[in-house]
Amino acid sequence: MNGRKQQLLKRHRRNKRLALLLGLLVLLVLGVFVAWWLPPALLVLGWMAHEAWFADHLFYSPRDDYRYEFPEDCLSVLARLEQGLLQVEADLDGHDTLILELRLKASWLGCWLDPHVRLGNDRQDFERGVAGRRYLNLSGLQVGGLRVVPRFCCIDGELRLHAMRNPDFAAQRMLIIAPHADDAELAAFGQYSRSPGAAIVTLTQGEIEAENYQRLGLDKAAAARLKGRLRAWDSLAAPLWGGVPQERCVQLGYYCLQLPAMAEQPQTPFGSRESGESDVRSVRRHNPFTLPSDVDGQPTWDNLVADLVAVIEHYRPEVLLTPHPELDPHHDHVASTRALLEACERTQWQPNTLLLYANHLHDNDRWPMGPAGNGIALPPAITALPADRLWSPSLDAERQLDKAMALGLQHDLQGPLPLKKRLRRLIQQVLAGRRWPATGQDEFFRKAVRRHELFWVRLR
Repeated sequence: MNGRKQQLLKRHRRNKRLALLLGLLVLLVLGVFVAWWLPPALLVLGWMAHEAWFADHLFYSPRDDYRYEFPEDCLSVLARLEQGLLQVEADLDGHDTLILELRLKASWLGCWLDPHVRLGNDRQDFERGVAGRRYLNLSGLQVGGLRVVPRFCCIDGELRLHAMRNPDFAAQRMLIIAPHADDAELAAFGQYSRSPGAAIVTLTQGEIEAENYQRLGLDKAAAARLKGRLRAWDSLAAPLWGGVPQERCVQLGYYCLQLPAMAEQPQTPFGSRESGESDVRSVRRHNPFTLPSDVDGQPTWDNLVADLVAVIEHYRPEVLLTPHPELDPHHDHVASTRALLEACERTQWQPNTLLLYANHLHDNDRWPMGPAGNGIALPPAITALPADRLWSPSLDAERQLDKAMALGLQHDLQGPLPLKKRLRRLIQQVLAGRRWPATGQDEFFRKAVRRHELFWVRLR
C-alpha cells in the first residue's frame, strides 16, 4: 500500500477501535445496572452486525460524489427516463464505451442491502447508503429503450451519457505489464485471449506471504522459495489457456514489495524479504530470449528498466497495458508503471498507446461491487483523476467462464478461506443478501469475472 492508502487504513482502524471502546463501556454499564447476561448477548449480536454491514473497507463517505472528467473528443449528451426506459437523442454509432452519469440516493433498505441499478439483463451495484454522483457502464448494451430499474435506491436529478470512440486495441500488438503472476488475467484476460499479438511480462516472483506452504514442513525461507517458483510457473503457463504461447511470456524474477526501494536506489540490489534469494535468474530458465540482467542476476532498478527495454524492443508492441499510477495504490503496481515509463524513454521502438488498469483501489476494497458476471461501474474517484478516455470491451458468458478458469490456475488464488472469512460470508449471505460465485472462493473471482473489462486510455 502507498502512503495515502496506509493513512486511510490507519484512520479506519482508529475509528473502529474508538467505536469498540465506547461499545464495551456501554456493555459494562448494562451488565452492572441491568442484567449480567445482557452484555454477552449484545456482544454476539454486535459482532454479527459488524460482519454483515460494517466489515467493508470503505475509506470515504457513501454520500461523496465521484469526480470524473472526460476528454474533449468524448460525446456528452443529456438523457432521460420515460416509463423506466432510457431515451437518448444522439447518434451513438461507432461509440464503443458508454458511461451514464447520474445521482443515486439509497432508500432505507439501501442502507442494509446493496443498492443497485438493473440495466436490461445487467446489474451494477453501489455502496450501501449511497447518496451522490455515480457512473454506470452501458458499454455493450443497446442504449435506446434500455430498461433502467433502480433497486433499494432512486435516481435523483438529470442523466448525462458520455460516449467514447476507440479502435479495437486487442486487434493490435499488445504487451501486458503484470507486477505479479495473476495481474494480467485479472485485468485483461478477455483482451489478450482474443489478441493475435499479445505478450505478457511479469515483473516479480510473488514469493511473499507463503505461510500456507509451511504446512509441508518447510521453514519460512523454503516456503517462500517454493511459492516464488510456483507463481513464476503460473505466469508462464496460465496465459496458454487464453491462447498466449510460452514464447510470448517473460518472467523477470524480481522480488515482491522491493520495487519501490529499488527505484530510490537504482544501482543497489534488493533481494527477497522472505526467501533469502538475491539472484533473479533462479526463475528465468524458461524465458524465450536472453535479458540484459541475465549477466549478473542482480535485482536492481537499472537492471529492471534495461530488461523492460529489451522486452519492448523484442515484441515491438503497439499498445502497452500497465497499472493505473493514480488509481491503483499497490506499491509494486505503482513502481511497475514507473519502470515501464522510464523504459519507454530509452527504447527505439515507441508504442502508440498506454492502457491503464486497476486491480486494487485506494478507497474501496470491494470494487467492482456486486455479484460476479455483471457489468463494471466506474470506480470511486473522490479525488479527481486525469481526464482520460475509457475503453470498456465486453466479455460474453463463455469468455467470462474461461477467465474464471484462468484465475483458477493461479496458485495464489487457490486454497480454502480462513474460518473468519467463511463465517463473514455466511452472515452477509443471510443478513445482507450477498452472493459469491461457484467458480472460486477468492474474492477476485467475484471482482474480476465480469461482463466488462475497464481501461483508461493515454496516447503517447
